[in-house]
Amino acid sequence: MKFSANELKELQNRGVSIEKVEQQLDNFHKGFPYLPIAKAAVVGNGILRLESEQADELSLKWDATLSNKGLTIEKFVPASGAATRMFKDYFEYADNDKMSEAVEKALENITKFAFYDQLVELGVDVNTPKATIDAIIRDGLNYGSKPKALIKFHKYSTGSRTACEEHLVEGALYGVSNDGKVKIHFTVSPEHKAGFEEVIASNLSKYESRYGVVYDITYSEQKSSTDTIAVDMNNEPFKTSDGKLLFRPAGHGALIENLNDIYADVVFVKTVDNVVTDQRKSDTVLYKKALASLALNLQSRIFSYLRAADQGSIDIKEACEFIELNLGYRFANGVCTLEELLSVLNRPIRVCGMVRNEGEPGGGPFWVKEPNGAMSVQIAESSQIAPEQKSLMSDATHFNPVDIICLPKDYKGKKFDLTTFVDYSTGFISQKSFAGSELKAQELPGLWNGAMANWNTLFVEVPITTFAPVKVLTDLLRIDHQ
Repeated sequence: MKFSANELKELQNRGVSIEKVEQQLDNFHKGFPYLPIAKAAVVGNGILRLESEQADELSLKWDATLSNKGLTIEKFVPASGAATRMFKDYFEYADNDKMSEAVEKALENITKFAFYDQLVELGVDVNTPKATIDAIIRDGLNYGSKPKALIKFHKYSTGSRTACEEHLVEGALYGVSNDGKVKIHFTVSPEHKAGFEEVIASNLSKYESRYGVVYDITYSEQKSSTDTIAVDMNNEPFKTSDGKLLFRPAGHGALIENLNDIYADVVFVKTVDNVVTDQRKSDTVLYKKALASLALNLQSRIFSYLRAADQGSIDIKEACEFIELNLGYRFANGVCTLEELLSVLNRPIRVCGMVRNEGEPGGGPFWVKEPNGAMSVQIAESSQIAPEQKSLMSDATHFNPVDIICLPKDYKGKKFDLTTFVDYSTGFISQKSFAGSELKAQELPGLWNGAMANWNTLFVEVPITTFAPVKVLTDLLRIDHQ
């Protein structure tokens, strides 16, 4: 496609190459293929199950490793999304008097929410439904326009905590480097950054004193260079009323760029809304440590094979068997050349917790066919699975809670360029609107889906007690949050 001089300047200002935009336009025309699913990953075939004694031993090993090694550790929390969907029913009630079961439940249990005391302090008449809901979503708490991270999730005798504060506490329980520092990185939206800084600044010294640590909190925003071009329903570039090209944020997959800027040895990745109260954190802490220890064990073995290859002494058959047993990868015909072996070994590592499927929404673990005839384990969303293969979803015993340990450095201590391990054929196309006009938008491969498709991956079963997401307001009434 030929771009005007003004459009070329716009692309340059965004840091987007013409080639990238042309590829995106081509994706709209051709569409994205479904993932070639082979079968669901299950315990014993793609998912590792730890006995309780093994989890305990690995957790203790993690503690010992932190004491003896100068590892840099960072907790990476995608937290830029607003809580719009969380309060959808409440806006409909406030604006259109549409009462729903969710709104009724919230009103009946208003005293159980961690933000109840704030409503009282604001002078809200909590016996008046409209006033109460309006104070929650608009004037008052203004939760309807805040990110989940800044919502009061849990009530304690010492005061209530926001979701982002719970991540500070978690970091102090499993992510302390041997220098006593806890590094946590939040991805935020520009309009919410000040809110994060205010909450963190007013609470940091309290948690540092309580846990005897020093926090290093950093933030980043989704890069405008990762935004994707929008098209009209004829797949032509969408133009705004002033004739400019329209670009849209490309989903959480764009955050691979932010993760790529983290230079820690070990990175814990977890969604912002999956936190529990202190009395229920034991399983979360135990398995975070166990998974991190497992990841380091794998890394040690991988590095030993790569160093042996450098010295010309690698046992190809043994290394091939190690990969097939431990790294979620099956070579075509069960054999590999030295070149294939080294290509697979020299990749970033991720260990992903998987919980038993109890009806919660989320992607699942599957074996996927590779173009070269091999198979690898991947996290697949339902939209990535062809209609004729939907029956395979019923075979999936587990789903993805986003509980990931990342090791982003190679055997020479150099950080991988994570953007080179993305499977760009796994994007998404969705229908949206702008100023009343229909359009098509394109999302990049999801952060834990196609963005990490070419990592070395181990799936590990973790207890359902480690997973307590807050998707709607009444989820905060679950036992995990009370």
